[in-house]
Amino acid sequence: MMKCYDCMEMGKDSTAICVCISCGKGLCMDHTKQLEIPVTVGTPPDLKRLPNSLPRLVCNYCLNQIIEDGFD
Repeated sequence: MMKCYDCMEMGKDSTAICVCISCGKGLCMDHTKQLEIPVTVGTPPDLKRLPNSLPRLVCNYCLNQIIEDGFD
């Protein structure tokens, strides 16, 4: 059974419920962050945003990198 990588670094033993889509670390519920990715269809200039986004599960480290890289 996969264990949470972040918990193991802190000396805890928790079962992973998912993996980070960016780095592949196993994560427990406490260390999982959900990132909503908007979905668009069509070609410019006729793009349409769909009402439902795609949920993506990431770790804290990768989430911080995604946000930081998006605002450079």
